[in-house]
Amino acid sequence: MFKILLIDRCSFTRSGFEAWLNHSGLFTATFKTIAVNNLFLAREHIQQWRPALVIIDLHGFMQESQHLPPLSSLLIASETRPVILLQSGEGETIPAFARHYPLWAALKKSVPLTTLAAVLNAALASCAETVESGNTLLTRQEERVLALWMEGASNQKIAVQLSITGKTVYTYKRNIRMKLNMDTRFSPFLMPQKEMN
Repeated sequence: MFKILLIDRCSFTRSGFEAWLNHSGLFTATFKTIAVNNLFLAREHIQQWRPALVIIDLHGFMQESQHLPPLSSLLIASETRPVILLQSGEGETIPAFARHYPLWAALKKSVPLTTLAAVLNAALASCAETVESGNTLLTRQEERVLALWMEGASNQKIAVQLSITGKTVYTYKRNIRMKLNMDTRFSPFLMPQKEMN
């Protein structure tokens, strides 16, 4: 079973793409798909979950310059696994910084689904590394807690929104910190330091 990581800011794209991958019948391999909209979480998934294939739409992240350093660290993954760049902007070309990385393919989101399926099948076929387990790094509930946490929601607000207790929120946060090797409770909010020349 292969692991596929989908990184996209648009929740409709993430859920639709994940459903299409899992139910279209266009793929020769079996796989587990995880979709995220957070670059910090995506980087941790690449490092610890080790997906066989990474699919990313940079458009939503390019609007904010603080995302460029984490994007570069994500694209480093292209040196060890296929990375497919999806482009959602009109007339968009590969961003200058992304040209320095060996992308498997760069496709418009408007490409026919059969063409996209052929590219994905070829990328998966190139992966010599299969995985035994499709376990995710974080559970769905932990991902929900992390998303709300990074939006600045208090423990009580997270508890109310997810219909759990404040103590359970605390436990989820502790588990998230352990799984993502966070040093402090503020780690999800810290930007990586730029190297000084």
